[in-house]
Amino acid sequence: MSARRFTSLLVAWAALWAGRGLAAQTSAPAAPKCDTPEYRQLDFWVGNWDVTMRGRTAGANLVTLEERGCLVHEHWTGAGGGTGQSFNFFNRDDGAWHQVWVSSSGNVLNLTGHYADGTLTYLGENRRTDGTVLRHRLSFHANDDGSVRQLWETSSDSGATWTVSFDGHYTKRKG
Repeated sequence: MSARRFTSLLVAWAALWAGRGLAAQTSAPAAPKCDTPEYRQLDFWVGNWDVTMRGRTAGANLVTLEERGCLVHEHWTGAGGGTGQSFNFFNRDDGAWHQVWVSSSGNVLNLTGHYADGTLTYLGENRRTDGTVLRHRLSFHANDDGSVRQLWETSSDSGATWTVSFDGHYTKRKG
């Protein structure tokens, strides 16, 4: 066999082999998307909201859907000037919702939750400066009139009793 013929065969074999690799790469399963029903369970909270508590203005909340529907991003502005943001996401690995909240005062909450009966309920805890553990329970519920209720309760006795920290009523902003 001539060197020229051998080189031609080698080039043809390399092209064929490379083509097989490309075919294998293009036939790989598509990356997962966030389009299953679980990812849509908190969509009722997406919007631009006026928030009241006991009839008084508590603040405003812009809640957006980000990262191709994989992230519910909260932008809170309290009536007293405080701000905060949360990232809310469904994690397919553990089948749970997660919220990471960070306020302008440096407070951080990491919560884990589940959706049932039209309500997403998060649970989490943090330590106070005196070392005691404070448990948090936040629930989000879509009301029939299009408004949303967020109920935030805390417990300092391992969940034996709960105190309401925030009972917010969200109504869509006009305009």
